[in-house]
Amino acid sequence: MFNQEFKRKVALVTGGSSGIGKASALALAKAGATVVVAGRRTAEGEQTVREICDRGGDAIFIKTDVSKSGDIKALIEKTLASFGRVDLACNNAGVVKSGDLTEQSEEEWDYMIDVNLKGTWLAIKHEIPVMLKQGKGAIVNIASIGSVIGAPSFSVYSASKGGIISLTRAAAVEYAKSNIRINAISPGSTRTPMLDNLEKNVIDRIVVAHPIGRIGQPEEIAEAVVWLCSDRASFITGHNLVIDGGYTAQ
Repeated sequence: MFNQEFKRKVALVTGGSSGIGKASALALAKAGATVVVAGRRTAEGEQTVREICDRGGDAIFIKTDVSKSGDIKALIEKTLASFGRVDLACNNAGVVKSGDLTEQSEEEWDYMIDVNLKGTWLAIKHEIPVMLKQGKGAIVNIASIGSVIGAPSFSVYSASKGGIISLTRAAAVEYAKSNIRINAISPGSTRTPMLDNLEKNVIDRIVVAHPIGRIGQPEEIAEAVVWLCSDRASFITGHNLVIDGGYTAQ
């Protein structure tokens, strides 16, 4: 059953093919938004769209590499051509590679910075002008608890996600008077395909570190995305919402 909270609103979700991005796309659609799913993996992205449409929603998939400015520009242009506006955005696309700081390569650094940080910057760079013309907008950038704590084997990843928090805060202040709210979410470890890319001993260490006794589910993060995009969070901007099962409370 879809509700009408975001009726006539268009939501853009990067990294919408799986994990938190897919869950956010489904949740935004359930709240009534028309959803544009952006990602590199066509089959998975189109599957997200099918699931939305099968439930009575409206969505399209646009193949996008967020680290490429041309792809982001084309994403916005195609979204406007299809729906005429961008009201909400969840900039979720991200990658992770763990490893000792001294052993990770320059290529791994570039990869994580390009996708996680540059990709978020490119997204808001092109989303904000559309929202300025509309007079309103809400953006949620997905960071990580790695942005606020240090953890062995995640120095490069943490740097990329920490940059998202600084970017979010600065952009939120810059555009607050333009009625555009920009927030971030820093999830704790969440059951996503990206987690499967880590070594088993790293995953085991992460799981036991959460006081709540488990890692998160993508749907739990998606609920916060919907809330931050909604008028129920109308006085919140520049905030980093940590959702981590008590991990950072220790």
